[in-house]
Amino acid sequence: MRNHSSVTTFILLGLTNDPQLEILAFIFLFLTYVFSVLGNLTIVVLILVDSHLKSAMYFFLQNFSFIELSFTTACVPTYLHTVLSGDKTISVKACFIQFFCIVLFGATDFFLLAVMSYDRYVAICKPLHYVTIMSRRVCRILIICCWVSGFLAILPPLVMTLNLEFCGSVINHYYCDASPLLKNSCSDTWIIEQLVVVSAVLIFITTLVGVVISYISIIRMILRLPSVQQRKKAFSTCSSHMIVVSISYSGGIFMYIKPSAKDEVDMNKVVSLLTVSVAPLLNPFIYTLRNKQVKQSFHDTLKRFALLSKNH
Repeated sequence: MRNHSSVTTFILLGLTNDPQLEILAFIFLFLTYVFSVLGNLTIVVLILVDSHLKSAMYFFLQNFSFIELSFTTACVPTYLHTVLSGDKTISVKACFIQFFCIVLFGATDFFLLAVMSYDRYVAICKPLHYVTIMSRRVCRILIICCWVSGFLAILPPLVMTLNLEFCGSVINHYYCDASPLLKNSCSDTWIIEQLVVVSAVLIFITTLVGVVISYISIIRMILRLPSVQQRKKAFSTCSSHMIVVSISYSGGIFMYIKPSAKDEVDMNKVVSLLTVSVAPLLNPFIYTLRNKQVKQSFHDTLKRFALLSKNH
């Protein structure tokens, strides 16, 4: 951090210069953030307290909801505070912490999606051995591997970015993202830009290969099932995950697979809105609306709270 003496704070320009549009953006992000927190937190708590939701699938879903909750919390509250206070400045230290958290949660998210694909493969293709293969110990190891892989993938470009010298202080975004941050550097950022792209491509390709291999095996197994009813039941167990995978990969590709940090980031602002607010909002609903066990657990928990409140 020694090279940052010339710049002590950055200025976040936000989403738009239009005051009316900014109010609309604030309302939109505030509402999506509140419902994202409520939705993901509900899943985390339900799986924690309900003894019926203790399989590997729900353990991974709980961790996925936690990452989604953390990811949106790393981005949105900063912007909401900026709009409310009118203070668009953010310290260099806070900016790098936000940048680190966003990239770490984003990278870990993709590795976890690949692990969840493998979990669905075992559940559908090896149902008799599911409990043995996806034991609690194996699940914990897989979660640790996701976090470690995410951290190692982002470490090289992050360390190099920390050693940059910054002359500019204006970030054309509503949070500290890689491209608008690098535009403020006086140093040559070409190597870091390429490293960011390589890291992003490696994360996307390695995790996508895992997802594709798992789903090829799943589809082949489903097609072998004798009855239509069995096929529908098997497909329903992985359809929610397929929808979430599609949303996550499409948003990630638009945000991070790009040629240079010198490009305009206006398109990225729009895409990032979907990634940091809409996706974390939709994901818990996608999983719960298509999962009878989670819905039943939610209703049972509400009934227990209602009974407790009546007794008191």
